[in-house]
Amino acid sequence: MTSLRQRKSNKGKEASLSAEVQSQQSNCCAHHHHPENILQGDWSWGAIIWTSIGWAVSVGLGLLCCIYVTTLHENDLWFSNIKEVEREISFRTECGLYYSYYKQMLQAPSIREGLSELIHDNLTESKRTINLLQRMNIYQEVFLSVLYRLLPIQLYLEPVYFYIYTVFSLQAVYVIALYLTAWLLSGSWLAGMLTGVWYILNRVDTTRVEFTISLRENWSLPFFALQVAAITCYFRPRLSTLQQKVMVWLMYVTTLCFCLTWQFNQFILLVQALIIYIMDCVDLLTTTQVTTLYLVQVSGLLSVWLLQFCNSMILGSLVLSFVVAALFIRHCHSGLKTGGLLVRLGKVLLHSALVLLLTFIINYLTKKALQLRSDEHIFKFIKSKFALGPTRDFDAGLYLCEEAFGLLPLDTLERLGGTLLLYPYTLSVLLLSIMLTVTVLQNLWTKVGVGEEKREATERYMVAFRPDVAYNLLHTMLFGILAFSTMRMKYIWTGHMCAVAAYGVCGTELWTLVLRALRCNTKVLLRLVRYAVPLLMLCWLYYKFWPKLMEELTELREFYDPDTVELMTWISTKTPKQAVFAGSMQLLAGIKLCTGRVLTNHPHYEDKDLRERTRQVYQVYARQSPEEVYNILRAVGADYVVLENSICYERRHRRGCRLRDLLDLANGHIMDGPGENDPDLVPAPHPRFCEAIKTDAAAYTALFTRTFQNKTFYVYRLKKKRKKSTKSSSEPGVPQ
Repeated sequence: MTSLRQRKSNKGKEASLSAEVQSQQSNCCAHHHHPENILQGDWSWGAIIWTSIGWAVSVGLGLLCCIYVTTLHENDLWFSNIKEVEREISFRTECGLYYSYYKQMLQAPSIREGLSELIHDNLTESKRTINLLQRMNIYQEVFLSVLYRLLPIQLYLEPVYFYIYTVFSLQAVYVIALYLTAWLLSGSWLAGMLTGVWYILNRVDTTRVEFTISLRENWSLPFFALQVAAITCYFRPRLSTLQQKVMVWLMYVTTLCFCLTWQFNQFILLVQALIIYIMDCVDLLTTTQVTTLYLVQVSGLLSVWLLQFCNSMILGSLVLSFVVAALFIRHCHSGLKTGGLLVRLGKVLLHSALVLLLTFIINYLTKKALQLRSDEHIFKFIKSKFALGPTRDFDAGLYLCEEAFGLLPLDTLERLGGTLLLYPYTLSVLLLSIMLTVTVLQNLWTKVGVGEEKREATERYMVAFRPDVAYNLLHTMLFGILAFSTMRMKYIWTGHMCAVAAYGVCGTELWTLVLRALRCNTKVLLRLVRYAVPLLMLCWLYYKFWPKLMEELTELREFYDPDTVELMTWISTKTPKQAVFAGSMQLLAGIKLCTGRVLTNHPHYEDKDLRERTRQVYQVYARQSPEEVYNILRAVGADYVVLENSICYERRHRRGCRLRDLLDLANGHIMDGPGENDPDLVPAPHPRFCEAIKTDAAAYTALFTRTFQNKTFYVYRLKKKRKKSTKSSSEPGVPQ
């Protein structure tokens, strides 16, 4: 047991060593502070002019991106000239569900009544009253609807345009945030300019906002990019106390906005918490910085927890358990940064094992105490993806069979290479990783408490690595791994990828290494190269891609979906306002938006009972008897069921991934079509419901009446059963 005096001595030496390393880092950074960087205290006219130009360029690129995606959206749908019902149908899948609450708030007699309707909603899930502000991340819709009602813009701007223009404007914020990150890292706003240009040119891989406007990620990622820019600035040396406080508050506000607008925030913050943990273990951050960043995350999550009416899913998140475990173990295991290389490596491994163990214990006990099962489908998907769990689970199958949740296609890298983004990015990450590894080994090798002469001799050969660069390097690497494993996550990675690549091209560290290797490292040549290369790249990108962009902006299309328009018009005019509709999640979201009818299920999948209800309703596409399907639909209160030919006869997915296949596997039935089946599957005793009902056989017409049909949709009304028929039926249990 180390005595109190020894511990105090070690702590004093640790503080001294940390101060010296920070001083080295400051000196290392000092040689690339340029006149345009007034953050370092240079308020000369040259610095002010250069900084003003940099900010003007950032705003210009942000506006350019905003106008670009707005024009693409207009040209693709001819949005300004189509009917209102067509505009609403263009909000596909879950986008329609989220937009419906904006529309609902605007149609409410008052803001207070609109909020009350959302808090006590009985239209989204039949036979249930739910708090939408607790269940879903729709505060942005509430905020926009209130803003639209209060501002004097109703005569000049339609509600739908106010909504979509806000989302497109956030793309400008996104570009500006990435621009600032690259500028802060490199010390040159040319890096920010290159970042913005790359983001726009790689639109296919950096954003999908123009055709999925309401997706939660389109709201949240701009705030996440702002948070990363704030963290990058917070890690810079020689910030004043006021500047540090401003950065901490900016990190908190952006974390709050990010978490409030996307339900998957906990998984993104978990990756970020791991980055902070790694930097802490290898001595790249001070204790104050680590604690501050953890507390910012916790404060943001708990603020959202309160705003979402104590949503238990947040308390049961892995990131919250991890942060609590990391802070607790860090407090108890205070001697982590003492000893030689092997001793410190052993301590880091032991420390990490204790943190992970405590994380899972806290998370398990929290979920048990709260009886939380809302996010179990995500862990089912992860287990199935890596062949660690059952492969026939219906919920996991829905995710696994979607292209967005598969591996990153290789053609993504080809597109990124075509704009010159991939090559400087790969080289930058490779060289920075080597530099970081050397720094980490030297940090771990340096012994605290050895003789002054030996310690000073060791530190003379240490390579200082800036914490802001280290954070962004680890950020891009971990989110890159996440993107490769799950394609939908690439939109978190590719935007930041532009900033890292631009830093590599415009920063001093990598060019210094290259010029030293070529034995021609002079200040004049360094400045010439780091300004000339990005300018040449920008000229080449302009020459190659500007004509293509202009051509893309002249392509005109028009929204055309007459079958869905016909269906929505029929529902609005021919069915009671309180009628309950069953069908696919995606279609029902559109029905909610366009007609305001009551739904049995919907695409927001973060509730266990709703997931079970969805699986039951989807039996209309399985091989079930008419009585079983009727009982299921009646149990959830359905008056009408909508069948889609595109699902019943699906050919888009491979065999085993069609919705009917997932249902057959979950029910233990042999899949239809050519191909092998598992030996334990059995033939189904009944024909496929969605096909058999169209034959108008007596068993089906006794329970269902066809009320609408076109080339795509069939709508059936459920008849009221006679008493004799009711007694003979066996009603399956559907959780309410």
